[in-house]
Amino acid sequence: MANSPQAKKRARQNDRRAAINKNRRSRIRTFVRNVEEAIASGDQAAAAAALKVAQPEIMRGVSKGITHKNTAARKISRLAARVKALG
Repeated sequence: MANSPQAKKRARQNDRRAAINKNRRSRIRTFVRNVEEAIASGDQAAAAAALKVAQPEIMRGVSKGITHKNTAARKISRLAARVKALG
């Protein structure tokens, strides 16, 4: 349990930051799921459009420290390959 004022403040900051990170991670997953649903439906145009919207959101997660740069690049690359394979 935090006893000093500094530790109490740190605990508050950590809780706030964790909530923000959780929301961002959830938002990224939603965009990725939209792309995967479009791929599953077999509509390349819709999948490409969903990917175009998801890419900046995934990379924003990198700049905010949610995911690693290579992880995000790998996700985008694999989604793009799957969208391309629909054509």
